[in-house]
Amino acid sequence: MDASARRRFEQTALPHLDRLYGMALKLTRNQAEAEDLVQDALVRAYRFWHTFKPGTSVRAWLFTILRNTFITKYHRKNRRRAMANDLSQEVAARDPGVATVSAVVPPPDAVVDHRGTRAKIDEALAKLPEDYRMAVTLADIEGLTYKEIAAVMECPIGTVMSRIYRGRKQLHKLLHAHATEMGLVEAPKRPAPPVSLNAYRKRGRA
Repeated sequence: MDASARRRFEQTALPHLDRLYGMALKLTRNQAEAEDLVQDALVRAYRFWHTFKPGTSVRAWLFTILRNTFITKYHRKNRRRAMANDLSQEVAARDPGVATVSAVVPPPDAVVDHRGTRAKIDEALAKLPEDYRMAVTLADIEGLTYKEIAAVMECPIGTVMSRIYRGRKQLHKLLHAHATEMGLVEAPKRPAPPVSLNAYRKRGRA
């Protein structure tokens, strides 16, 4: 790679380093492994920089390389751990009931900055199956389009939409208690007790 190409790579790709690390951390769930994964992905991105098409999303391109690197070098080692987490999530998840949106919603900054909220979200994401976790992260955190996510995950757009829907549904179950505590949703109201016929008659005679 000549000096000008190297300069374009540094100016275009390296600003996304933090984003890559965040995704790598969600994939590996280990800081040291995430750092190694990002380093390996950047080496591959540098080697194949000539294949990047200017005008397209460099972030989606980098995420594709990161995912492929993860599958190639790290997936096998982490598969057993991910399966155990997925099984635990399936056993522990319970339907929270039908909830309604709270009339008074705290400001987004207050919700995100609330102590423990970020940790709760990361913990819930870690419990999702790998494909759901990546699809939801790319859509809701990275802001990629369905088309870009489909390219990253190498699957049809319909599959992307399904994974996002199912991932969000599982996140709702996992985060429902915390959302209720934060005032984002209201707990389902208990049904009113049955009317006592005797009490009604006594009231009518009063």
